[in-house]
Amino acid sequence: MTRTASAFWLNESGKGEVRQVTLAEPGPGEVEVRTLFSGVSRGTETLVFRGGVPENQYAVMRAPFQEGDFPWPVKYGYLNVGVVEHGPSHLRGRTVFCLYPHQTRYVVTETSVTPVPDAVPAERAVLAGTVETAVNAVWDARPLIGDRIAVVGGGMVGSSIAAVLATFPGARVELVDADPAREAVAQQLGVGFALPGNALDGCDLVFHASATEPGLTTALNLLAPEGRVIELSWYGDRMISVPLGEFFHSRRLTIRSSQVGTVGRPDRSYAERMAVALDLLADDRFDALITGHSAFDELPDVMPRLADGEIPALCHRIDYGQNNAGEPHVSE
Repeated sequence: MTRTASAFWLNESGKGEVRQVTLAEPGPGEVEVRTLFSGVSRGTETLVFRGGVPENQYAVMRAPFQEGDFPWPVKYGYLNVGVVEHGPSHLRGRTVFCLYPHQTRYVVTETSVTPVPDAVPAERAVLAGTVETAVNAVWDARPLIGDRIAVVGGGMVGSSIAAVLATFPGARVELVDADPAREAVAQQLGVGFALPGNALDGCDLVFHASATEPGLTTALNLLAPEGRVIELSWYGDRMISVPLGEFFHSRRLTIRSSQVGTVGRPDRSYAERMAVALDLLADDRFDALITGHSAFDELPDVMPRLADGEIPALCHRIDYGQNNAGEPHVSE
């Protein structure tokens, strides 16, 4: 008897399909999860969808539960929320988050899932993976009370950082983006907004997440003397020009990288960082980051529209619905 589930695979640039995949029986220390929602992180996943991962970055860009190899065919994704249907008693029936691709059901070790707090709706919990990145960036930055802070780049990562910092004591937080439509997101998050040419300068701290040369230049321009840029953008194999002349030395500026692969403080584990991210998601301001939703079966049509910008999105939620409420398909 073979058990199967449905999964979204990328076949070639601009194309994808829903496939039947074999579902293993959960063993000791494992859980079977029925997916409720998954999220498409538009920046990273559409890059993968277009086949834009440089060959020398294949290992770096692998998702935790990716199947297949870049460029195609590949099963990719890392924002999944579901309910545990088989596994240890303390997890059975719990809503959990996992860094798993778009698939109706899956089996993983119990340590691979994190229980979602009761105060966090499952629909919002798909943001946990990106909010975890934001938490790590803030740990790397170590802001102080009263800091003047800018976040350059209002995509999913940048907006998540702005949301995390929105209630930081005494801080002035401004989201900076070239797209005027991001102002509505900033308002929902409770932070200021500016186009690059109008942003407030004199910043103690700037988070850069636009993945563009002009964005990094803007980030440096906004700094006060002794200020710091926390660089979250991933450029792949692109060469980036950075203005290290002019005011860079005279103002004694710093550029520091932040990457989620390493926990930003030595006294916390990966699991503890994820738990912090999920606790933060009890705040309904984060709903501003979910900018659309579609059914799972629509993914082959939706992903190209996300990739070419026809569907503007930060995080696009995928709903699995009542059709996923039964047992997995079983064949002889």
